[in-house]
Amino acid sequence: MITSMRLPGSTSLQVSPLGLGTVKFGRNQSVKYPRPFELPSDQEALTLLELAWDLGINLLDTAPAYNKSEERLGRLLRQCRRDWVIVTKVGEEFHDGVSGFDFSAAAAYASVERSLRRLGVETLDVVLIHSSGDDLAILEQEEVLPTLRDLQQAGLIRAVGMSSKTVAGGLRAVECCDAVMVTYNLAQREELPVIQAAHAAGKGVFIKKGLLSGHLDLVESTDPVQSALNLIFAEPGVSSVVVGTLNPEHLRANVTAAERALQHVNSVTPV
Repeated sequence: MITSMRLPGSTSLQVSPLGLGTVKFGRNQSVKYPRPFELPSDQEALTLLELAWDLGINLLDTAPAYNKSEERLGRLLRQCRRDWVIVTKVGEEFHDGVSGFDFSAAAAYASVERSLRRLGVETLDVVLIHSSGDDLAILEQEEVLPTLRDLQQAGLIRAVGMSSKTVAGGLRAVECCDAVMVTYNLAQREELPVIQAAHAAGKGVFIKKGLLSGHLDLVESTDPVQSALNLIFAEPGVSSVVVGTLNPEHLRANVTAAERALQHVNSVTPV
């Protein structure tokens, strides 16, 4: 069982080093996983949530772009009432099989209000800007970041950040946000400077695509999950790795691999 740790930049949020991604709770169109899948039933999703909590996971990652994910989570969490930390996003929507982006103030306000309603909470723990790829322009020219800061000031959001797609954007997000979500895995290590900068600045770091969206066997054949998590948790700036699965056994195996990686890091870290 893994234990939670404080999210840097926050005085109250405790996040587990492994988080459960919920793309697969709501969307199976236009995704990059190796095999097609059916959306889980409510009972299957609820069973997975309860198992995740029992294994020490308290972090859930969702987004409006994950189609029905937020809506389903809100309904399921009424039955699985725990002290979850929920990460959601603004900026990207998914309709009729196509993603669209809107970083205006009006869109940000509407998205946050809808997420609060869907998830059935009074405050959103973490809201990330779901980047279209033009990170710097979004942070410096669009209305979304100041809007999220206003909503944070009003008490509707605890932490604000960006799910970035470029090194320059990630570094800028470290400067102006509370947290950042970056891609880092065995095949994609370009955003390591962002993790290191966030660590130096005391900001939170969420890792996406840490297991290469199910394609790890293309780069590592012996024990790909263990190798990936060893790499990720070797970086002290990492707050949590978000991994999505619908398979309870995969979830158990991921937690076991995370425990081993963390034990190794602790054993070689000077006291």
